[in-house]
Amino acid sequence: MLFHSPKLDSEDLDAIRLIEEAKASLGYAIQTPQRWTGLLYRYALGRAIQGTNSIEGYNVSVEDAMAAVGGEEPLDADQEAWPNIVGYRVAMTYVIQLADDPHFAYSEGLIRSLHYMMLQHDLKKHPGQWRPGPIFVYDEEKKEQVYEGPDATIVPALVSELMISLQDQNDPVLPMVRAAMAHLNLVMIHPYSDGNGRMARCLQTLVLARAGGPAPPFSSIEEELKNRRREYYDVLAAVGRGSWHPANGTHAWVKFCLAAHRAQADRLLRQSRYLARLWESLELLATRFGLPERAILALADAAMGHKVRNATYRNLAEISNDVASRDLKLLVDAGLLVARGERRGRYYVAAAPLIELRERTREA
Repeated sequence: MLFHSPKLDSEDLDAIRLIEEAKASLGYAIQTPQRWTGLLYRYALGRAIQGTNSIEGYNVSVEDAMAAVGGEEPLDADQEAWPNIVGYRVAMTYVIQLADDPHFAYSEGLIRSLHYMMLQHDLKKHPGQWRPGPIFVYDEEKKEQVYEGPDATIVPALVSELMISLQDQNDPVLPMVRAAMAHLNLVMIHPYSDGNGRMARCLQTLVLARAGGPAPPFSSIEEELKNRRREYYDVLAAVGRGSWHPANGTHAWVKFCLAAHRAQADRLLRQSRYLARLWESLELLATRFGLPERAILALADAAMGHKVRNATYRNLAEISNDVASRDLKLLVDAGLLVARGERRGRYYVAAAPLIELRERTREA
């Protein structure tokens, strides 16, 4: 027996309608491929990767999370955090590939593979395997045990039941609710020695991706869950009530997920509109300074408040190391970027004119 979807009330249905409207507006904004939509995609994926790992205490900067998206080395991430960031990036990249796979099927093998991708760097945590024994969740802030997973002997059967339910093509439950319930059930089964939260959040994104709509980075609520970390833990504890009780009510959990979806969709929609305005302003700036159009990619990153590295810029612009170096020097000489650091640690940040342009665009 699994946790079941609650009956939705009028408030829930209104929330779903507003979320779908916001996502439709976002889809309309990005449906015509433009160079700035690629930046928005990278930001969204980077922040999802950063968010889900920071919930577990693996903290990296947004720049390093976006470096992971591009397969680059970090500037600041520590040795413990970085393998977890890279592992989650690999798993999320696979989810993105599965979003429109015509031969897709939910299975125990699929989620065991995703788990292995995430934790392959630490074999002591049994990546890709069910946990061998009991497991407990301890709340570090409250200094107390808040949950005990079901007996390890029933984990395979519970996960199998969950996969069968997700494979059901006739399930009338709305996708956002279905995805929320997949998250809840997997995290309550707690089938792994470690990485259960990350896997549950990844599964939620996968269910949303398979339902259609915006690309997985735009469907994920992982950034918002990071922002609501305490509330996230509290609602899971309230629904779980200390141990495996699938008959417990789940309405509070679904309401929480819908609120996170609303906040995340609104944030991405605002960001897409801002980035579109910013890109237009940067195009005018590039023309005024006689800059190559590709340089806008570096200027946009810097204007958004991020560190620009040669590797990041050359990958985005699809140019050689030498061309990227010349472009970045040109932007420094124009007074638009400021160089920081030396050699391999060198990066670039927005200079005063670019910061002023950013603020003017934000206020528009």
